[in-house]
Amino acid sequence: MILLGVDPHKCTHTATAVGPESNQQVGTMRIGASLTDYRRLLAWAKRWPQRKWAVENANGLGRHLAQWLIARGESVVDVPAAATSRVRELSRGGRRKNDQIDAAAAATVACLQGDGRDVEPEDHTTALALLDERRVNLAQARVRTVNQLHALLRDLLPGGAPTQLSADLAATLLRSVRPAGDVETVRKDIAWDLVTEIRKLDKQLTDNAARMQSLVEASGSALMTTPGIGPVMAARLIGRTRGAHRFPSSAAFANYAGAAPVAGSVSRQHPSYHYCTRLAASADWRADRRGHAFVDRAGHRPALPPATGSGGIAGEPDARGAHVRRRSPVSLCGSTRPATDESRGLVTRRLSAPCSRAGV
Repeated sequence: MILLGVDPHKCTHTATAVGPESNQQVGTMRIGASLTDYRRLLAWAKRWPQRKWAVENANGLGRHLAQWLIARGESVVDVPAAATSRVRELSRGGRRKNDQIDAAAAATVACLQGDGRDVEPEDHTTALALLDERRVNLAQARVRTVNQLHALLRDLLPGGAPTQLSADLAATLLRSVRPAGDVETVRKDIAWDLVTEIRKLDKQLTDNAARMQSLVEASGSALMTTPGIGPVMAARLIGRTRGAHRFPSSAAFANYAGAAPVAGSVSRQHPSYHYCTRLAASADWRADRRGHAFVDRAGHRPALPPATGSGGIAGEPDARGAHVRRRSPVSLCGSTRPATDESRGLVTRRLSAPCSRAGV
């Protein structure tokens, strides 16, 4: 088995073949970032029938090459840049990177040390992740445009516009404006432009949600049958997690989302230290600040259906009740703090099991 380490860059890629037994370089090749050079690289690598590719940052600059190799039946692993930096520091005695060949060799050595992760071909989860990212950008653009429209209407109307402003309401308000002078005329013209932009963004958001729904239904996921989870939330959960098969248990899913409990600590000098040590292991838990924030929020919202005051999702009817109980301030070891993060983490942990069963 020969390991082919690749150090990808925007314009060039450097590949180095390393023997796993001796860790010695047996060949190297530098190519340009083009399909023609990709074919040259693959033809060069075919001299080793038993081979595996180790691409540094295969989800970044190396994504295109990694997916191109996978489509042609090659085995590819992703090596984090931090792992290659660590190996380079230990092998060279410093953080300097002498050349691209050394970086490619470091990526291969990092793979040998077990830091590589198999790269999977892109599928519907990748498409859903792209649609979710696009939706986030559209929503942020709409908020920014509405804020600009609010600022203009504040100067055109006494008291401005209502907080919940839609394109139709803004158009109705603008029709009642009779500009006095060039300044107000320019303000009104810009406001009409913003109304047009909001309508366009609204249509794009609607089309985005429809496309998400069609992809989720085509994937065979049962998430949308869960009360509180619609096509947007289902697409976010599937796209951001790449499927429930990646997690061996609901606890692993909760840990990925940052909802797994983390034991807090109390200083030995604190008066309540000895009291806390006598309590059970769950005496002081805090919310984990790590994990995937999008997945954490997406897993928390289904417990709060907007139209009803009760519920939770299938299999977890007490999720909302637990959330309400934890929302009240808690007193622990002599200190009182709000439990917003704690309650959100609790609800996400309770919803991890049904989300996993539904085939995230």
